[in-house]
Amino acid sequence: MADSLRRLINSESCRILQEKLESWYKDYHINSCDQNLNRCCEIIEMNSMIQGQLFTILNQTAREGGHYAGVETIKSRLLPWLGTCFSSTTSGRPFETSLSLIQESIEKERQLREFASTRKHEIQQLEKELNSTHLQLNLVQQDLAEAQMALEDTKTKSATTLLAAEDEIVHLKAALKASQAQEENALRNLDRLNDYEQQVQILKDEITILGAQKSVLHSRLARSRSPSPRPCRSRSPSPLPLRSCSPGRARLTNAARHAHLVARFSDIYTQERLDAQTLLRTYIDDLEIVQRIIYVAAVESFHAAKMAFRQFKMRVRKTLSLTHSGPESLEDTVLDYIVRHEDLYDVQASVNEVIRAMNINPKISFPPEVDFIMISSLIRELCRVAFSMQTLVPPLDIAFGADGELFNESKYRRSYDSDFTAPLVVYHVWPALMENDSIIVKGEAVSKRGALWSRRSRSKSRSRSRSMSPILSHSTSPSRTLLPRSRSPSPIRSGSPSKWAYSVHNASWFSH
Repeated sequence: MADSLRRLINSESCRILQEKLESWYKDYHINSCDQNLNRCCEIIEMNSMIQGQLFTILNQTAREGGHYAGVETIKSRLLPWLGTCFSSTTSGRPFETSLSLIQESIEKERQLREFASTRKHEIQQLEKELNSTHLQLNLVQQDLAEAQMALEDTKTKSATTLLAAEDEIVHLKAALKASQAQEENALRNLDRLNDYEQQVQILKDEITILGAQKSVLHSRLARSRSPSPRPCRSRSPSPLPLRSCSPGRARLTNAARHAHLVARFSDIYTQERLDAQTLLRTYIDDLEIVQRIIYVAAVESFHAAKMAFRQFKMRVRKTLSLTHSGPESLEDTVLDYIVRHEDLYDVQASVNEVIRAMNINPKISFPPEVDFIMISSLIRELCRVAFSMQTLVPPLDIAFGADGELFNESKYRRSYDSDFTAPLVVYHVWPALMENDSIIVKGEAVSKRGALWSRRSRSKSRSRSRSMSPILSHSTSPSRTLLPRSRSPSPIRSGSPSKWAYSVHNASWFSH
């Protein structure tokens, strides 16, 4: 009996029966009627097998108890249960129950078929929508391909247009360079013409001086031929042996003065220029006008200082040529004298000339309550530096700059508010410093796109308004009459004629 019970436990028939019941319960509404009936029959067969094994175990257990053991239990439980089972099978209720179950299964199967047909119809609809979506996707892909082809065509056309524009820009740049070269050549020719006029005047002065020297020599020759012992005594203390054959002061200190003046020019850019700009900004809101005013002041200061240096040099040459003698050339002697006596330069006259030139300049404008004399300190420093730069060998000068010129990286650096892709200069902030044809200190310029033509039209309107101003017309009339006076010595210099005469007539101290 124990072995039979162990086999029943090891066979796991009850667990398999439970799993089949659960599986049937889950798939009952999905399976068909035949499938459900087959499942039920399988479960009944398995249940009958388990019941057969249980009856076998019951029989063995009853035998082990003897003839009368377990009688009461069989009478009270097994026999009544068997009686109810057999009696229920003979009644008509199970038939009706099975009939209702069959009807329910048929109804369930019909509902299942309807549900399956509905799902099939929905699947067909989804397939149709999927096909239509595929068609739309194909159309969109075709449109995308056409758009890409159009884009490629547009890129090709734009590249062709860009190449044509670049060629046109190259031609315009070449034309601009040619016109700029012509303009520079014209300016050079004009400067040469001015130099030629100055040289002609110098030659005329030298001819006059030579005539005076000739008359002096004739008088000396006449005195030397007269029988007098004084010429022999006058020849003994000759100053020629006392002169030195070494180069003059100007050439010895040229490198040091060159470095000092270049550094001073940079200091003016970083200090005096910003001070003047801050002062002008209190009266003028437009930064461009302020920067243009300072640039014009720098250019006019160099021009006035160069003109003053030429006239000063002519006067010194005219005076020293009467008494010059020795191994040094006249030009070196004149240059040495100017270097030693730069304090004789009338810088105030140059400042006044710069202010007069700025008042009639059409590129700058200012409010009526503002006078350019407020930046006279900047102009004075620029004139002094420019005058001293003319004493160098070779002299230093600022580069020529014009609005609308092609931006040159080796000549200027762009200001912080510039368009770094613009090829043309709108206006200049600070000039570049040159030695012969090479740049030693870069200037500063502003470059922007599309602002040149509007600024030119605006500058024309400013020039018209300034030319019609009664204040300027009143102020320029005396400047024309006072222009020749600006070349005369300053009151300081005219107030001490003894210093000028003593310095010029005692030029022989150069030899010591």
